[in-house]
Amino acid sequence: MGVGMAKEASRFISSIPPANLALLQQPNGKVSTTGGGGGKVQSVLHQQQQQHNEWCWWRGRWRSSAAQGLMQRRKIPWSLICGLMLFALGMVSLFTGHMASDLEWYSQRLVKRSLYSRFSVIRREPIDIWRSKYSKMFYGCSERGRKYAPATSERKSNGYLLIAASGGLNQERTGITDAVVVARFLNATLVVPELDHHSYWKDDSDFVDIFDVDWFISYLTKDVTIVKRVPDKVMRSMDKPPYTMRVPRKSPPEYYMDQVLPILLRRQVVQLTKFDYRLGYELDEELQKLRCRVNYHALRFTKPIREVGQKIVMKMKTMATRFIAIHLRFEPDMLAFSGCYFGGGDKERFELSQIRKRWDTLPDLSPEDERARGKCPLTPHEVGLMLRALGFANDTYLYVASGEIYGGEETLRPLKELFPNFYTKEMLADQDLKPLLPYSSRLAAVDYIVCDESDVFVTNNNGNMAKILAGRRRYAGHKRTIRPNAKRLSALFLKRQKMDWETFSKKVKSCQRGFMGEPDDAKPSKSEFHEHPASCICEKPFTEDGNFKEEPTYSQNRSSLNPNARPQK
Repeated sequence: MGVGMAKEASRFISSIPPANLALLQQPNGKVSTTGGGGGKVQSVLHQQQQQHNEWCWWRGRWRSSAAQGLMQRRKIPWSLICGLMLFALGMVSLFTGHMASDLEWYSQRLVKRSLYSRFSVIRREPIDIWRSKYSKMFYGCSERGRKYAPATSERKSNGYLLIAASGGLNQERTGITDAVVVARFLNATLVVPELDHHSYWKDDSDFVDIFDVDWFISYLTKDVTIVKRVPDKVMRSMDKPPYTMRVPRKSPPEYYMDQVLPILLRRQVVQLTKFDYRLGYELDEELQKLRCRVNYHALRFTKPIREVGQKIVMKMKTMATRFIAIHLRFEPDMLAFSGCYFGGGDKERFELSQIRKRWDTLPDLSPEDERARGKCPLTPHEVGLMLRALGFANDTYLYVASGEIYGGEETLRPLKELFPNFYTKEMLADQDLKPLLPYSSRLAAVDYIVCDESDVFVTNNNGNMAKILAGRRRYAGHKRTIRPNAKRLSALFLKRQKMDWETFSKKVKSCQRGFMGEPDDAKPSKSEFHEHPASCICEKPFTEDGNFKEEPTYSQNRSSLNPNARPQK
């Protein structure tokens, strides 16, 4: 409004003749009346006075409006201006976001349904108990990235890293896997790890007795330099023996760089003892993929172990087109350690309490509370009930991988009644096993191979082998892996006699949703990497016809088991 008034005032001023304007501008508004025609002059002066008054009114009105407009502009707070700007940006973002969402939606429509929409109905669909229908969407991927630096040579490395693994076979496996990763980011030369000879299993097997050491070294040539021993020249040049230290569990790489690397540079050789789960799970993607290359490819069993394992697999597949492998942890020491009660009366309580005294640091536990928390392994009978309730028929073939079963045949009898086609490695390869019998880790390696090759893998616990195999089978294309939801199943087993079989079966299926090895079961943020190797599992891209493009899968290149495979160069 102020601008319009200013224009009107400007036009009014320009319309006044210069002579008249000069008269109007004389002091006190007085004018000269000398000369003739005084009346006419008086009339003109009167008209000019009116014009002058009107111009003054316009000028005052314009100044007043302009001042009010300026005051109004000054009264607008900056917070309001900022808010309006943010609102405008939000509208732009919302609009572009909707455009992107629409584009994505239409693109997915062109290739049938999106992966998300497929998974959204997984929990509403009946589950195929033998194979996940969604497993074809994924494949194992652990290739090195384009910017992946080559391995540091032995001559240029920061020193030699000795590793003393701890525990049984699968616990040692995690330690060996992490040792390679640690050697990688320390730029150290890794010496072939030492295995634990003093654990509960009392197995004096060395690395070369269980794993193909030449394959191990060759497969990881591009990742880490590995030697079988510290050179004699280096040992003779050392003033002191190798420095020995134990790293806290699940330590991040920063800990190794701050605490281990300076000692390695100073002493040349460092030994890390009790090396199991000593490296944290949160690593960058390249190091996670290195974990997968070590665990799923480089750690190949020796030829004698592979041959026995494959012979058992072939016998199982000859008898049945598909079979279940059950890793049944029900050894006396394992049950005693759990602090649970399994219904064996005073005899069981006494025997397990005596075994429990081997560990001085174990707290007193309530069996009822442990069972309610889902910490107790399922009994063989409970495993059988779970499988039958899920829909596996009485004629299904079972391979049971286990050590000494507490209670022996009496404990196994209910499972055998539910599944008469019951087999173990001793039943299928008695003569071939004789050279391996004194070594629990080598026997465990045979079980590992058969469980890995099975159509369905079932576990009654959440121990090291269960976790390692669960991750390996996800990497192999989400092969069916059933982990019991012990917390909910335990409560259900207690009420089993109060319901008919159909109701019990329905409730078991409900309990096991999310525990059947489906792709969406994995929760990488809450689970350890060895069980959920998310960084090493990729989605298959869509083809133009809406199907999935075939990628080289783990099952097509099983280098860790194929006796004739050659290391990647």
